[in-house]
Amino acid sequence: MKIVIRGGRVIDPANNIDQVRDLFIDDSRIADPQLAGSDFTADQTIDATDKVVCPGLIDLQARLREPGEEHKATMQSELSAAVAGGVTSVCVPPDTNPVIDTPAMVHMVRQRGRRIEKARVYPLGALTIGLKGEQLTDMATLRDAGCTALSNVDRSIDNTLVMRRAMQYASTFDLTVFLTALDPWLKGNGCVHEGEVSTRLGLPAIPEAAEIVALARELALIETTGTRGYITQLSCARSVSKIGEAKARGLSVTAGVSAHHLHLSEKDIGEFDTRCHVIPPLRGSVDRDALREGLASGILDVICSDHQPHGLDAKLAPFSESAPGIAGLETLLSLTLKLVNEGVLSLSDALAKVTANPAQILGINIGQLGPEAPADICVFDPTSSWQVNAAQLYSNGSNTPFDQQSLPGIVETTLVAGEVRFSRR
Repeated sequence: MKIVIRGGRVIDPANNIDQVRDLFIDDSRIADPQLAGSDFTADQTIDATDKVVCPGLIDLQARLREPGEEHKATMQSELSAAVAGGVTSVCVPPDTNPVIDTPAMVHMVRQRGRRIEKARVYPLGALTIGLKGEQLTDMATLRDAGCTALSNVDRSIDNTLVMRRAMQYASTFDLTVFLTALDPWLKGNGCVHEGEVSTRLGLPAIPEAAEIVALARELALIETTGTRGYITQLSCARSVSKIGEAKARGLSVTAGVSAHHLHLSEKDIGEFDTRCHVIPPLRGSVDRDALREGLASGILDVICSDHQPHGLDAKLAPFSESAPGIAGLETLLSLTLKLVNEGVLSLSDALAKVTANPAQILGINIGQLGPEAPADICVFDPTSSWQVNAAQLYSNGSNTPFDQQSLPGIVETTLVAGEVRFSRR
């Protein structure tokens, strides 16, 4: 099928393109505009006048709850939420049930995603069998089955020697290792940042040292093994400094931050608002500002949603007993654009954090609009805003602290492999 997207502002950070022009799609791929020209006969025309046309967003961390927790959400509901938010590729952590630690599980998750025909699904393979932190998985077979990266999610590998061998093994197969910097002993049963709010509310706290100590170990192992490491979610100022120092020394490390950590702080918890219960916890305003500065300076490479849909009852428990996590797929683009409106990032730089940079970390040819690239595209109106209504989200999760807030950017059309998978018209 041939499609032309007319008159949009095409922003492609990977190829340094920012201009108003037509975009041509031929049989699931981007066509060279110089070759298409006047001879291009489109089967469908999409009017993108006054709209932005960019690569589809790539979310490096989103839980779809399937398999294992279908009572919370399904791939059908969450991948529908993804394309409604302009997200065309989703990385699924391996902490499903069963764990993604065998080729059979990789194939199952990928095939299920393909059958739904919404966003692309990229399962992350487990570093250790059952995520137990003891025995390494067969990383070669996971790679051959389609895993582009490995992770032990937030399940700590306590034995540093096992962690080192895991990194060495992953490096052998040129696989990126997704790392969560959170010391389980310092975290304990904490649920909020150790600071003013934890003291006032009497809630068990997670000190920033829980992140700093774990991050120091992972950076030391990255340096000694030469592994390509991606730190999934940073939450405090000192972590940004450590990543900056590591990059200055030439370490092969990248880092990301969840969108909600860029806009919220511990003060948003207010009087026990469980929608703000997240791990890592929301920290102080100084930390939030440091994360923003880290993005602007290039120390932080990626913005992710850390999408974790929950049923209503999961957030009705007392704060410390409530389930942590935010449903964030449908607000990822808008929260990224809010940084643009607030002068933190240029529009091109902001889009790079959710398109080209995640693609580079995965090492796959998506997140760009060059000739012959897969036609994964988001068309959005940057001048319009929408009011978040948790009850009307496509996701089964209504657990968002941004409910009833007005956010910038409305997704008009989302295409995956040259097919319209979402349209607001």
